[in-house]
Amino acid sequence: MSPPSTTTAAVVADDPHLWLEEVLGPAQLEWVTKVNSACISSIGDPTATQTYTRIKSILDSKDKIPHAYRINDKYYYNFWQDEQHVQGIWRKTTLESFKNGSSGTEDTEWTTVLDIDALDPPTTDTAKTWVWHGSILLDEGPTTKKCDRALIKLSPGGSDADICREFCLETETFVDPNGTEQGFAITSPAKTRISYRSRNECLVGTDFHQDGSTLTDSGYPRVVKSWKRGTPLSEATTVFEAQQTDVAANMYSYHDRGHVHEFQLRSITFYTSQYFYRALTVEGVQNVTADMEEVPFREVPIPEDAELGTFANMALITLRSDLNVGGGTTTFKAGSLVAVPMPELMQENWTNAVELFVPTPSRSLSSSTETKDYIVIKILEDVRTKLEFWKYCPETQSWSKQVSSDDSGEDDDAGSIPVGQDVSVSSHCRNSEADNTLWLWRDGYLVPDTLEIASAEDCCKSTEFIKAKPAMFNAGGLIVEQHFATSKDGTRIPYFVMRKEDLKMDGSNAVLLDAYGGFEISLLPGYSAGVGAGWLERGGVKVVANIRGGGEYGPTWHQAALKSKRYKCFEDIEAVAQALIDSGLTSREKLACIGGSNGGLLVGNLITRPIASSLFGAAVCQVPLLDMKRYNKLLAGASWMGEYGNPDTDDWKFLRNHSPYHLLRHDILCKPEMDDNGVLVEPTESTNPDWKCPKTLFTTSTRDDRVHPGHARKMVASLLEEAGEEKAPTVLYWENTEGGHGGAADNSQRAHMWALTYNFLAQALDLESS
Repeated sequence: MSPPSTTTAAVVADDPHLWLEEVLGPAQLEWVTKVNSACISSIGDPTATQTYTRIKSILDSKDKIPHAYRINDKYYYNFWQDEQHVQGIWRKTTLESFKNGSSGTEDTEWTTVLDIDALDPPTTDTAKTWVWHGSILLDEGPTTKKCDRALIKLSPGGSDADICREFCLETETFVDPNGTEQGFAITSPAKTRISYRSRNECLVGTDFHQDGSTLTDSGYPRVVKSWKRGTPLSEATTVFEAQQTDVAANMYSYHDRGHVHEFQLRSITFYTSQYFYRALTVEGVQNVTADMEEVPFREVPIPEDAELGTFANMALITLRSDLNVGGGTTTFKAGSLVAVPMPELMQENWTNAVELFVPTPSRSLSSSTETKDYIVIKILEDVRTKLEFWKYCPETQSWSKQVSSDDSGEDDDAGSIPVGQDVSVSSHCRNSEADNTLWLWRDGYLVPDTLEIASAEDCCKSTEFIKAKPAMFNAGGLIVEQHFATSKDGTRIPYFVMRKEDLKMDGSNAVLLDAYGGFEISLLPGYSAGVGAGWLERGGVKVVANIRGGGEYGPTWHQAALKSKRYKCFEDIEAVAQALIDSGLTSREKLACIGGSNGGLLVGNLITRPIASSLFGAAVCQVPLLDMKRYNKLLAGASWMGEYGNPDTDDWKFLRNHSPYHLLRHDILCKPEMDDNGVLVEPTESTNPDWKCPKTLFTTSTRDDRVHPGHARKMVASLLEEAGEEKAPTVLYWENTEGGHGGAADNSQRAHMWALTYNFLAQALDLESS
């Protein structure tokens, strides 16, 4: 299929597949239909396989544990999808009913609050269904105990862009914007940020004119306005603006244990921000709108790469770099969580600062959870979880670390859970300051979820069992191990292996290696019945590598593979792959890699790098970034320049080295490349003349408005048309017309995508004959 005739000859020569970036063009969708058909013809219809049936039944199972959270004093709300509720229902029950039985629905009396399937379908492009994006509750502070309103966000087809409608929790109906109550409603899909400031005022950033003029280069809100009830959105008043090159602007106000905080936030890059703050009163925020409030904002004096939250009148600061205060007399280390009274912080007074967490080379902060009086800190020690509890005393504005019965405070390993398992907590209530009760979740790679109710007051020592998910795949004879590989520069890289205990270490085992390596995101153990049913039960081995670029060892682990150091995460995964082969667990022909989004960029490099491409027999590349020259011009790509670099500057010198599309077309296949002066240059010879592409499946979504589907489309077109069967004998592509960045909009689509993936891998690695 040829590119459109309007494309110039020079551009066609440099990038003949550029035309595929037009997402919804007829010729482009015809190309998608053609390659989708070839994919199904090669792998087979996944819906006709046992793998699809198993995964679909798991996703629709009523034995899943609902994530339910209390709103007001009585009801616990949960969003649920199954075969009867394809797009889902928002529903409620009482705690007593929720405790009944072990299943998600059978023994619990649920009342439907909102049925997404019953709504009129969207009319946006290829979108056919609404996808739930959550609810935002009205909080009027301690003087009003009951929450009766929410903003409901719905996405057409699963895109990041969504609409917003106000909902009444008492009548369980949408509030008519044209009725007597004059409900808030944004009906044009956009990447909107909205929250209540008071009952009659919202702070909103969106594509106000539907022309992009109020968005940043990244496609997120640049302008925030005060929107009063009963007025059209067009009359909202601007209260904050960020710069065009910023990632986004935001402004938000909230109640926090008797205090009212209001922030303006410039998200400059993905990792740097500028905060502006003012303290308000309950009466003030209810009676004076944001545009009329006379209390000025002042910039918060913290590093741009720090994150800021609050607890009562305390500022909570998470550091990504070392912070020197007091004229250099005190240093808070990168990765620390520091608490300091907000008024003192604004005066740059750190005298009463308390370190709630201090990292070590093997110990990092994973997350924190708040209750009425406590902060619960989830800590990783070599990717093993431990919980710590801190209590706040408002009278003395002081913190005290709590010690549980199984933790003397002297042994760093005390309280850690077994390898391959995880524990986490969350408030049982949408309003975390209501009490000190917690949901306690436990699971692991081979351990199904359990839910208990606990209290921060005794460090979750005494718990009440609530529910347990039954085993959804046969884990008999399976074990989980943690190992460490040594990367090229000597760094130890942890990885988990899920395998049969009695398998032979003779290189014959089909192994799927999963990694992400970016954006400070940690890959932690968790129960995935889809992995079990689709891969482990069939005899496959699953490996999860905690490579640099992630957050497993805090911000320094992430920064070790940032921008020009990106190659470090590729070397890490190569080291893990080589270790798996050297151990006898697998061999090149039996080893596959998988990754999505940033992990898709990782896979793209693995199939084009000289070392990595010789280590893998197959690959699955999901919703990937692949063209790093143009990524910042496509959808939300500009927001990731803090992670990757700016290709329009000298950063392109290092970005070019890990842009899979360029590595393939210009370095391997010797296609002409345009230089900085717009001159096409013919490569003299291939950097890897013996290169052969591993068997590869690419998946993406037409509705993905975060990572542009053009990345995968162009890479596949080059592999099919320019590399050809000799160098790329098995290249398949599947593009779902819905689903957004997650690749699927409902359980049927999710089951289709994963059954397709596991069936491809089984065929590519000859799994059943292993």
